[in-house]
Amino acid sequence: MAEDRAQIYLLTPPSFDLETFPATLSRVLEAQEIACIRLALASKDEDAVIRAADAVRQVAHAHDVALVIEDHVALVERLGLDGVHLTDGARSVRAVRKTLGADAIVGAACGATRHEGINAGEAGADYVSFGPVGDTGLGHAERAGSELFSWWSEMIEVPVVAEGALTPELVAELAPVTDFFAIGEEIWSDSDPVAALARLVGAMG
Repeated sequence: MAEDRAQIYLLTPPSFDLETFPATLSRVLEAQEIACIRLALASKDEDAVIRAADAVRQVAHAHDVALVIEDHVALVERLGLDGVHLTDGARSVRAVRKTLGADAIVGAACGATRHEGINAGEAGADYVSFGPVGDTGLGHAERAGSELFSWWSEMIEVPVVAEGALTPELVAELAPVTDFFAIGEEIWSDSDPVAALARLVGAMG
């Protein structure tokens, strides 16, 4: 990857208050340069997802920040979003790329698997994400270690995202070998998300 500092890829909370979250999100976007936002909702209720997407899109696009949605491919064009983040690795990248076209952002979560990441890149993903990089009892137990990011940044041109249970120490370790840090619960669980993000950004050096 380039010598430029890694960029921030912001994840929304899995659920949030439509009355208060947009203002909080706006403060975060004003405080730090954000490359992209992922709408990462736990809800399967279509109406709730649409209302959340509308609220976040207004804030994101007002700050000229791209917005992608997790998995809900059918909502991308319908809601005027910029793309989709697929959580099934390389499996559906090629078909989704065909559906959304060349201009849409298509990303793929690839766990801690180098092979899955390569397949996703070859299928047309704009980026792959590896994680979790930190200790978490959620998801798959296998962590994506610094050696995976080191290898990827040296051998593969497709941009790579580090995510999952990030700490300032992990950010400092991975900053030279990742293109993006996906940051979500690390800041939203804090009483001051702006300050929490500033600490992580500061750790990039």
